[in-house]
Amino acid sequence: MLKQRIITALLLVPMVLGALFFLPLKFFALLAALVYLLASREWSAFVSAKPQQWLPLVFCLLLGASLFWVPVEQLWLPQLHPLVMGVLWTAVSWWLLGLLLVLRYPQSASLWKKSIWLKSLFGLVTLVPFFWSLVAIRGYNFYHDPMMGAWILLFVMGLVWAADSGAYFFGKAFGKHKLAPAVSPGKTIEGMLGGLFTASLLAIGVTWFMGFVPAKMAVVLLCSLLAVLASVLGDLTESMFKREAGIKDSGTLLPGHGGILDRIDSLTAALPVFLLSYLLLSQEF
Repeated sequence: MLKQRIITALLLVPMVLGALFFLPLKFFALLAALVYLLASREWSAFVSAKPQQWLPLVFCLLLGASLFWVPVEQLWLPQLHPLVMGVLWTAVSWWLLGLLLVLRYPQSASLWKKSIWLKSLFGLVTLVPFFWSLVAIRGYNFYHDPMMGAWILLFVMGLVWAADSGAYFFGKAFGKHKLAPAVSPGKTIEGMLGGLFTASLLAIGVTWFMGFVPAKMAVVLLCSLLAVLASVLGDLTESMFKREAGIKDSGTLLPGHGGILDRIDSLTAALPVFLLSYLLLSQEF
């Protein structure tokens, strides 16, 4: 398993970096749409033990409708499109609800586990904001500096990876108090705090290297911490749905890593939270 994970990671990392820095924005959006489609297929396993073939189709039709109203090339003209801002607010509202569901699990499962439509809605408000925040961050300031959004996106991804690594090592060394034992018994409060610490070091290092003024450094650091906390929630929420569905991984597409959802679960929450908090705190909306 470890060998498979390493080989898959060695293949994925250059592909992700290549997509970030070399794909034109429209083609990057197409790639993001493909990830969205694959993730929506995997989400159907959370909805019902019997494959729901209609679910990816409905998800794609809804995404296509949003793309019709918000062409990618007009996403930031002159500011982030109001529809996408609405999608981001919807995402934050969903993750606040998700936090309550995770904290109250397994009791909270009685409210949604028998409803195909409700679980489908949970998938929709997870994946549509993920798509739009991914494309919006990549397209940030695109017509003035085509690479700026790629660096910001890499930074947010780096925060999540740093937090994951920090949580693992701090949890192994100091973990004693369970974070959400009913959802994910292996996660500890000490591990989460270690992840926040590791991600904070990355954020401070990057902002210092970029020469940010103290006020902007403080904004980026706060947004980073919110994004990392959201990433933990995204991971726990997917774990909750997998536990209720009785499955270990969301899929088998990535050997040693599970499915697409297993790789993007943290980012589905981290990206919209980072983008919306930055827009609000920097007043760029």
